[in-house]
Parts: sequence; C-alpha cells; structure tokens
Amino acid sequence: MASHHTSAADASISLSPAPNGTSSPLKGPAPSSPISTDSSLKPFDLGSPKNVGPFMSVDVDHNIMLKFRCHGPPIRFSTVSSNELRYIANELDGIVGGKNTVVAITVWSHFSTFPVEVYIRRLRNIRAAVLRLLERSPNTAIIIRSANVQELGPEVSLFNSDWYSLQLDTVMRAMFSGLHIKIVDAWEMSLAHYLPHALHPDRIIVKNQIDEFLSFVCPN
Repeated sequence: MASHHTSAADASISLSPAPNGTSSPLKGPAPSSPISTDSSLKPFDLGSPKNVGPFMSVDVDHNIMLKFRCHGPPIRFSTVSSNELRYIANELDGIVGGKNTVVAITVWSHFSTFPVEVYIRRLRNIRAAVLRLLERSPNTAIIIRSANVQELGPEVSLFNSDWYSLQLDTVMRAMFSGLHIKIVDAWEMSLAHYLPHALHPDRIIVKNQIDEFLSFVCPN
C-alpha cells in the first residue's frame, strides 16, 4: 500500500490522474507520511479528523492525486462519525478505474480480535467488488498489502498473536489467488528485518514496501 500508518486501521488508498475529475479512493490505515518531505505530493487539507480521513494529496506537476480513507467497522483506533464509515467494497464500486488508476488495500489488523469467519465474510465482499472493478476496467492496478508481525508485550499478547495474524494473512492470500492483483508482502519484509517487530514498522521497512508497491505500478 502506498500509504503506511500511525493508526492500526486497515484502509484503502487510490492513486489516479489528477484533474479531469476521475479520482479513485485508496483504502487502508492512516498514513504516517512515509513520503519524504521534499515529495512533490502536497497535502490538500480537507479538515478531516486525524486517522479517519478522508485525506488527499496532489502532485500537479505529474498529474497525480492520492486519496486515503479509513475502512468501515470493526475500528479500534478512534471515534468515527457514522457518515464517514465506508466499507472497502462500496468504495471500490464507486471507482471508475482504468490504466491510470491504482487501488491499494490493506485489511487485517482490526480483525485480529474477531473470529476468522468475520474476516472471511468481509474478504468475500471485497473480492466480489474487485472482480466487478476489473470487469468494467481490466487495466486498473489493484495492490493488496499483507499483514505484518508486531510487538507482543504483556498486554497486547492477551488479545493478539502473530500466529493468528498469519492465519488471517493465509486466508487473504487464498481469497485473492487467481485474480489480476499484486500483493506487497509486508509479512516477510517485517519478519526478516533486523529491526524489532512493530505493528507500525520503522520507516526503512515502510520504504521497502513502497518500493515494491511502485515496482508494480511502474514496472519499467
């Protein structure tokens, strides 16, 4: 996912050509600005609440619009106004798509305290929406960020475990297998790194994820 986060939220993000009104929303956790301060992407203040969004940045020189929106419930990080609760499947249905549109999705962390059946139902709805998007716009790039390992202190380990997160990640990969999508393997990137495990990985790990993400967006 092109965005990373300071919150545990799962989200979706979308990149699209700027002007002409064809923007697409990206889903996922709230970003902690993995983009360097000298980036040509400039935030556009929508007056949105922290962590929740929607957020938007624009690069006028390169005709890029970046949008972020928090996913719908379950949510563990903040109070969210009911009119800002959006499900990923519904957001995907609102995207026109096309060769200049990139959609990034991550969804797992807030499901780690729920039975796997809840996660499976949500993924089935997202999968169906992905298929509908690809049917109307086959050239749309769809990239899913996997789960990652996290620090498990005495309190967190009472209701979270990397073992269970791995089960959710396995379910996600099976659900989207065979579809025309790409996966950023955040699990392996965080597991293999020398830095301590963290739900919100250090910037160097985030950069590695963004590099892989961009390799899918711009393979040449």
